[in-house]
Amino acid sequence: MDNIYILMLVALAVLAIADLVVGVSNDAVNFLNSAVGSKAISFKSIMIVASLGIAFGALSSSGMMEVARKGIFVPSEFYFSEIMIIFMAVMITDILLLDFFNTLGMPTSTTVSIVFELLGAAVAMSLIKISKNNSESFSDLLNYINTDKATEIILGILLSVVIAFTVGAIIQYITRLLLTFKFEQKASWVAALFGGAAAAAITYFIFIKGLKGTSIIPANISEFVFSNTLLIVALSFIFWTALSALLTSVFKVNVYKFIILIGTFAIAMAFAGNDLVNFIGVPIAAWQSYEAWVASGVAADAYSMEAMAEKVATPTYLLLAAGIIMVLTLWFSKKARRVLKTSIDLSSQDDVKERFEPNFISRGLVRVSMLVARYHNSIIPQSIHDKIDRRFEKKAKKEKVKKEDKPAFDMVRAAVNLMVASILISIATSMKLPLSTTYVTFMVAMGTSLADRAWGSESAVYRVAGVLNVIGGWFFTAFIAFIAAGVLAYLIFIGKGAMIAVLLLLALLLLIRNYLSHKKKSSAIIPLDSLKKAESSTVQGIIEESAKNISNVVSRTNKIYSDVLRGLAKQDLAKLKKSRRGVAKLDAEIEELRDNIFYFIKNLDETSVRGSNFYIIILGYLTDVAQSLEFISKKSYKHVNNNHKALRFTQIKDLQEINTSFAQWMDNIQSIFDNREFERLDEVLNRKKRAFTEISDKIEKQIDRTRTEESSPKNTALYFSLLLETKDLVTALMNLMEEYYNSYKKE
Repeated sequence: MDNIYILMLVALAVLAIADLVVGVSNDAVNFLNSAVGSKAISFKSIMIVASLGIAFGALSSSGMMEVARKGIFVPSEFYFSEIMIIFMAVMITDILLLDFFNTLGMPTSTTVSIVFELLGAAVAMSLIKISKNNSESFSDLLNYINTDKATEIILGILLSVVIAFTVGAIIQYITRLLLTFKFEQKASWVAALFGGAAAAAITYFIFIKGLKGTSIIPANISEFVFSNTLLIVALSFIFWTALSALLTSVFKVNVYKFIILIGTFAIAMAFAGNDLVNFIGVPIAAWQSYEAWVASGVAADAYSMEAMAEKVATPTYLLLAAGIIMVLTLWFSKKARRVLKTSIDLSSQDDVKERFEPNFISRGLVRVSMLVARYHNSIIPQSIHDKIDRRFEKKAKKEKVKKEDKPAFDMVRAAVNLMVASILISIATSMKLPLSTTYVTFMVAMGTSLADRAWGSESAVYRVAGVLNVIGGWFFTAFIAFIAAGVLAYLIFIGKGAMIAVLLLLALLLLIRNYLSHKKKSSAIIPLDSLKKAESSTVQGIIEESAKNISNVVSRTNKIYSDVLRGLAKQDLAKLKKSRRGVAKLDAEIEELRDNIFYFIKNLDETSVRGSNFYIIILGYLTDVAQSLEFISKKSYKHVNNNHKALRFTQIKDLQEINTSFAQWMDNIQSIFDNREFERLDEVLNRKKRAFTEISDKIEKQIDRTRTEESSPKNTALYFSLLLETKDLVTALMNLMEEYYNSYKKE
């Protein structure tokens, strides 16, 4: 029987390594987003500094391991065999849950996961014990759960959302009032003072509060430090201010970059010190429980785990090994880089392609906020209001930078993000509370974004909706973690070793599946026919870039139109559904081009403003094309999906004739734009009358059939709709060709 527990320990060790990998992939966003978003330093430098922070933080997290041992449940109420079931259920649930969120590219909380998994598995095992004991009832569940500590942990996690957002917003608002967006034009002593204050706060809370109670700092040194707190803070401020002044004045080093460097180190260290328990706390607790059980000589189902209530230091070599795995994951995990996008986009100072759609809650919150802002502005004198507005004026952009190379926010906000987050996390770590680093770093970033007026009227509903989606995902994580861990604990209790083997195999298969799926998405080549945003600043350049887009749209229109008619003829619902997806993708790309019009016009040379009118008209005609295709595909899909009668042979034949003529015409257009033979556009325009005549002839033939042969109202309605919308599609394409031809001749 002992062998089963040895095998469980081996499985837990393997799961711990895998959990470290998926955990760091998820939580890398916590300490990379500010440095990456501000583009203050190179990505390689960011990774080196973060790696050092993780290594030091891992060595300091020994005290946090107590949470996994006795923070959620009362160990003395469980036998060793029951404790091992709880731990196994927790680890299998944790790795699957985190990998699921990584695959989605959504940051979730590893702390919330582990806390609610421990709670769910412990509750399930407690209910099993209660059900087997006739003298106990459901109310005795409280005897098994460490309600005081669990409540403290859960409330701390939830309060961190509000506290982090509020503190981040307040600190950023004050900082921006003092430094403005033109902070680089301020006197060097201003930067030195900011650097001194930020660095002093970071170093104090990380190296003193964050390392309190660990084996790294000897007891006599710790006692001296904590009895002379004010003196050390004052000396630290003086030292860092002097160093910042030296770096700024003598070595011409940007002090904000320096703060971002040490801030990234600090937040990575705080993350590792606080969150390492989430990944290896349970396996280490299981191993230490096993050692205590073996030494006792008592049967596994009779040995009470009072020993877990005692404080046991985690071996340094295990912490070091965990730190090495975390660092390697940070460097080589592609998922770690993918999860960054959500938080950076939501906190971007400039407009980005919004990922989240607004909902009634986000709209309501924005409306309430606007009303509060109006009231606030009404009671503040206009002169003061104007002064505040001037402090938030953006600096003029002198050089044109590609959108992908632009920072999402400036270095001041990045420094505040890192400073505030590291302080909050370090305070929680010193109190032995497993505060969610994801919650803190994300909400601090959102608070500073709000204070920086990044959530303007153009983006507020989208950003608020995004924040609500992420927070909703966190609550979903807690619920799923609780339920899933409880269910797995029950299954393992029933099935014992066989069930553990089945669950481990299932976990392995799911991890492989998610890995292959992510690899496929990561290596997917961007389709060659995707529409490209105009980046030229001259009319000639706009004409050239637009030619590529028009060729792509014509090619895709030709294919979609032909596929719809084939699907309609064969009653092929799958083909019609695929065509609808193709239309939706085309429409989304055209809409993205329309959303970029503002930046396109801003980028134009003074001598090329005429090109903006041409570009806007072209986009209008492309929109008309997409709308016609959408109508045709939607009507056809609806007809077949509702199981209406198939089109008559004569109707299908007429449509195929139109399609043949249409395809030849479209191929001609594509050839002209691919080869840049724009002088041949007059050939295309000369076919306009012929195209309309062909469609009109088909309409007249259907009118005759309807009067003499046709018996299906649905078929007749669909057929006329297709012909009329095809006419609109031809009109849009002809207008597009005419506009392009006229602009080309002017050049």
